This record gives sequence, C-alpha cells and structure tokens, in this order.
Amino acid sequence: MGGFFLLITMNSRTHTCGELTSANISEKVSLNGWVNAVRFHGQVVFVDIRDRYGKTQIIYDQESFKGDFELVKKLSMEDVLSVMGVVQKRDKNAINPNISTGEVEVVISDHEILNEATPLPFIITDRNSAEEDLRLKYRFLELRTNELQNNIEVRHRTYQVVRTFLSNNDFLEVETPVLMKSTPEGARDYLVPSRIHDGKFYALPQSPQMYKQLLMISGFDRYFQIVKCFRDEDLRADRQPEFTQIDIEMSFVNEDDVMGKCEELTRYIFNEVQNIDLVKPFPKMTYDDAMSKYGTDCPDLRYDLLLNDFKPFSDKSEFKAFNSVECVMGIVVPGGANYSRKDIDNFTEHVKRYKAKGLAWMKADEGKLTGGISKFFNDDLQTEIRKNLNINDGDILFIIGDDNKITQLSLGALRIAIARKEEYAESKEFKPVWITDFPMFEYSLEDKRYHSLQHPFTQPKSDDLEKLKVSPESISSKQYDLIINGYEVAGGSIRIHNPELQKTIFDILGINKNEAKERFGFFIDALKYGTPPHGGIAFGFDRLVMLLAGTNNIRDVIAFPKTTSAMSLMDGAPSSVSNVQLKELGIKIKK
Repeated sequence: MGGFFLLITMNSRTHTCGELTSANISEKVSLNGWVNAVRFHGQVVFVDIRDRYGKTQIIYDQESFKGDFELVKKLSMEDVLSVMGVVQKRDKNAINPNISTGEVEVVISDHEILNEATPLPFIITDRNSAEEDLRLKYRFLELRTNELQNNIEVRHRTYQVVRTFLSNNDFLEVETPVLMKSTPEGARDYLVPSRIHDGKFYALPQSPQMYKQLLMISGFDRYFQIVKCFRDEDLRADRQPEFTQIDIEMSFVNEDDVMGKCEELTRYIFNEVQNIDLVKPFPKMTYDDAMSKYGTDCPDLRYDLLLNDFKPFSDKSEFKAFNSVECVMGIVVPGGANYSRKDIDNFTEHVKRYKAKGLAWMKADEGKLTGGISKFFNDDLQTEIRKNLNINDGDILFIIGDDNKITQLSLGALRIAIARKEEYAESKEFKPVWITDFPMFEYSLEDKRYHSLQHPFTQPKSDDLEKLKVSPESISSKQYDLIINGYEVAGGSIRIHNPELQKTIFDILGINKNEAKERFGFFIDALKYGTPPHGGIAFGFDRLVMLLAGTNNIRDVIAFPKTTSAMSLMDGAPSSVSNVQLKELGIKIKK
C-alpha cells in the first residue's frame, strides 16, 4: 500500500521575520519561517523564527494557544512554521538590541507545522561546528546561516550596482557564446563533445577575450558582460574551476582611459554596496617596483615590511655563501627578535616552497646584531646595516640570496606569512593600487620558448619591432592589473589591432602560420577589416565580492562552490555517465 500525506494549509504572511517593530504592537500578524531556537519555561515556550530578512521571537502560552501544545513542545531546529498571533511589546529587561525586531514579540494563537526537519548534520547557528567538507556536502543548509545569507545579498547588490554604472556610461551588455572553439593558451580548456559532429569538440570559455575584441571590430565601442568562465587548472583557495567575470572592452582608448573608467566603477561599487570611500586617484606602481619592494605583483599596501637590497652589505662580509649569487635581499621585522627557533624553522620551510635554498637571519639586541649569520659581519658593518635598514633593538632581519626571481618571490612569500602571523593583514581598510608596465614575455626553460605574461593579444609598449624581435624579454606591455589588499581584482590591457604586429607576436611565441590559422584564423582574418585601437579589462567578480563581504574564502560568496580539487561534494560532480551517453558521443573510456 502506498503512503499518504496531510494537506497543510499555509497562512499568507503579513510580515517578514525581520520587519516587525513597536509600531506593529497589537496588530494581528502572520509569519512564515524556520525554527532558529527553542526555549522552554514551564507552560510557556519561546521560539525564534527566522527567514532571510531576520528573526522574530514568538511565544506559545498554553493558556492562549489554540493548537496542540504537546506538539509545540516537540518543535526542533529548522522545522518550518506558519504562525498567527498578536504583536506585543517585550518586557524592558527582555529587549534584544542586536536584532531589528528586538523590542517586540508575537503571542501565537494558532500555527501550522509546514515541515519537520530531521536531525541536522551540524549546528547551523555555528559554522565552526563542522569541517568545511561537511558543510559543502550540505551546502543548502549552510546557506541558511546569517553569514552566507548576507554574503549572497552582497553579491546580488554588486551585480545590480555594476549593471547600473556601466549602463549609465553607455556600455552595452552583450552575451557571447558559451560553446566556442578551443583556443588553448595558458590554462586547459574544459571540452564538450559534439554528438552531431562526430569527433569534434566545443570548449567552455576561459574568457570571452576574442569575442569582445570582435565586438570592437563590429563597432560596439563599449561592451560589458557579467560572464561565467571556466579553466581546468590547478586550484587555490581563491580560485574556482568556474568563476564569474565583469568583462569590459572599449574602443579608441589608451591605458589611462580604461584604468580611469574602472577606477570610477570600483569606487562606485564600494560606496554603493558597503558605503566605503576608496582613495582618489588610485596609486600606480610599475611591475619592477612591485617585485623589488614587495616580492609580488599583487602587493598588499596595508603594511610595510619592504624588501631591502642587502648585497652591498653581504659583499663586504665574510659570509661567502652570498658572494656568487645574483641577488641578496632582506626584510626587517619590527619586534621579531622574540621569534623562537621553531618560528624561524617554520619560516625557512615556507620559503623553500618558493625554491629558496635557505633563510639567513640576525637579531638586534643591545646595539648589536646577534645570532644566525651575525658573526660574519664586523662591528662597523653591523653599524652600517642597522643605520641603512633602520634596524632597532628587538627587530629581526631575514635574508635570502639567489637569482633575482627566486629571491624576490620567496621573500615576498615570507612577507605575507609574517603579516599573517602578526595580523598586519587584519585591517578593515582597503588599499587599491594599479600595477603597470608588465614584461611582455616570460621565457620557459622547460618549454624552451616564450610565453605571454597575460595573453597573446596584448599590445607591447615599444613601437620598435626590430627590438621586439631581437630581445623580446626587454619589452614591456600595455598591461595593467588592479590590486586591492594583495588580491588581483582586475586585469586587462590595450590590445593589438594591427595584423602584422599580431603575426610578429605569434612568431615570438612559437606559434607558426599553420597553427595560428588553426587556432585563431577567424580572429586574425577579422583584424584585417578596419580594427579600431581598443582595450579592456576583466574583474574577478567572485574575488571582488569576497573583499566586499569581508571574508578571505572565495567559496563563502558563491552559492554552490567546488572544492580546491574541483569537486562538488553536494551533488557528486564530476560523476560517471552511462555507456549509452558515451556511445552517442563516440567516446570510449580507457581503463
């Protein structure tokens, strides 16, 4: 025999659970929501009922409640209720100033239990009560928490603000294809097999890059799109295999035009969404300055800990290990002399992940440098070091020597690790900066060829094509990245609009004529038909919302995120598919 169910009648709500105030006293109201807390006081039961708008305290009094009071006593967390009652003022000592409805409560006359919740896998009111994997498995429950509800609301408001600003500035929102030709450059494509065209594949877009450039060729001089992108790459905490971009492109512009408009957009977003006023104008820093001062092209300007050139001092010392290296740099940590040997060992292991061979150090105490490699530096040299690097008693100096890139990157990573330990990065202020003048190319010893630092359509700064061909590594690009608090929030460039220059760039990248035609033929052909000078940028929307929401985990601002291994623990994606589906696509899984 089949089962049966009771038909439940739900009262139409007159108010949300975050709406009632003292102005509603004596009104008969109807509320719908989830049980957030239950407190028993003899013949009176206090319940907090919750929806996404807030919480309201309701009271079941056995004397006035018309329903089954025994069922009230069985209410549990996350049961779904529809209640009716009268609003009354709370006792003075019972007012809750932390919620919008804290001055009132509702005395319930009647209710319906719309749905009973089974025992919960974790305590919803406390996200820290469960590991992230468990919370992601039951993401639909975690999304009920105040924190994530607020984050998703911040995301919604950001969508609306972006569209308002760009629409008011003559940008047209244009959708570009999700199923496109595979043009791999950088990260791997997610491929989609075609059932109709046997053996052929679409790719999911890593970016709408070529399409938005084609729109410039088509005469749409201001384009934007809030677009989903896909990259099959090794993931980090602030990356997802599918992510959202604010994609922007403009014609007849230079770098300052694009950066200026994007500054306006960024300030508008922060002001409208969180009432935060960002500095005007945003400071600018070259790539070389960022690397030499901060050891990263994503510097967090909320704290100093600048890199210092230490080679003039190490060359005068008896410490021979640094004599043959290209670069020696150091960081002075105020108050770091109290670091234990274990702390220093942990920092040493950290920098080794960035190919540093080790971490030298000296502590300042009673006018001298002590410990570590201090014995290799005489008193006069120590005095010179302390004066030039502004080292005070109680400080510690960390030093790395290697080639230029390894030294900068490893000290940059150490700088961030120290800032986290000392909570320098906990400041709630926002420090934007533009990074400009990026190298055009990066040479890979592994591949024995040049790679684009951004993408192959970026315009070089130099008009000297011969220099471009002879020493590509010396050429800077018209690339610009927007960094806020150590996160790359946006990246863009002025694009190549000359077909001959584009061919030269392909040659340098080792992309021959046939390969270029196969991968980018349609785009190269379009460049010949009157392409205007143009440039653009893409904002990492998820990362931007993460900053606005005040979290450091990008998964906190995405409704249904993947793990760092690109899995969805909630629905089990990626998953196997049937042999029938595979056969239709002409695919056989190799075992």
